[in-house]
Amino acid sequence: MQKVEEIYWLRAYGCVAVFLFHWLDHLNQRVDNVVTDLMRIPLVLGTPVFLFISVFVFAVRYDKQVPPGFLLQRVKYVMLPYLVYGFIYSTAQWWNLAGSDDAVGFWENAKAYFIYAGWHGYFLIIAMQFYAAYWAYTRWQLWRLHPVPWLWAACIVSMAYWGLAYWFEIEPPGYLLWIAPLGWVYLFFLALVLVRYYPLTPSETLIERPVWLQTLSQPRWLALFVGVIVLATFAHWLAFSSKEVWVIPFFVLFTLALMRGLKGRRAPGWVRYINAYSFGIYLAHPMFFTLTDTLVGTTTLPLEAYALLLILVGGVGSILLNKAVNTTTWGAMLFGKRLKV
Repeated sequence: MQKVEEIYWLRAYGCVAVFLFHWLDHLNQRVDNVVTDLMRIPLVLGTPVFLFISVFVFAVRYDKQVPPGFLLQRVKYVMLPYLVYGFIYSTAQWWNLAGSDDAVGFWENAKAYFIYAGWHGYFLIIAMQFYAAYWAYTRWQLWRLHPVPWLWAACIVSMAYWGLAYWFEIEPPGYLLWIAPLGWVYLFFLALVLVRYYPLTPSETLIERPVWLQTLSQPRWLALFVGVIVLATFAHWLAFSSKEVWVIPFFVLFTLALMRGLKGRRAPGWVRYINAYSFGIYLAHPMFFTLTDTLVGTTTLPLEAYALLLILVGGVGSILLNKAVNTTTWGAMLFGKRLKV
């Protein structure tokens, strides 16, 4: 598969964004103001970045036909880590709550994690749905349909999904609301649209990009939208997560501008290094954040020192763990495979 340099930049951004979003969750125990809200604006794109990449990479690599065993491979390297880390996080929470007023049964707590996807690994359930959707897309030759109209429809569907869910205060158990594909389907078709207009080989004739794509790829539209978001933040009108209506146009403009701006720009070594361990960092960093809080405490150190310690322990710990587990094939399957970059 041709190396798409922009994807290296995007994956590194998504990894750092998710890491720092959860880092802010810990800092918010001591400081929560408009400054931390502003810091969250670029970080809400982390999860959508990973989901977008999951489709884009397969569309580039496999195009109109996936290989035999495609879904089985995804189950091995995506769902096994979901089960392993789900067990680790659920058991840790059950143990932590034991003997307190909030104590829960082991299996009841496990159900909240495994069945209701009530932990940050919910992303893996969405990704698995995207893999199944891409299998169906190739199996039934849906690539014959032009993806652009589907992108616009998907954006409307996703915005309506989040908007109506919050308007009617729909709150199913765990993260069941979050793992429904309707809220993320725009990412699937955005990836297909961008692959359609991406030159995959030097000799390939590039399909002329439509006017709307050329226009929205210009950074000024992203800058304008960010300006509106900043003003809305000062007015306290926004909630900050990847599951918000305003994130959908934000992500589309961000991705279009980034894919244009980074075209042909080789990713440096530090970006590729983050890429290699991105899956392991995503899965493990909250564990090391919690370990830091348990051993050091949340108020023992000055805020700046506490913030730096979280970054060091969360980042270094996750990378070292991923290095260790990837010394064996089974370790990679169970705890997150290191990417070859």
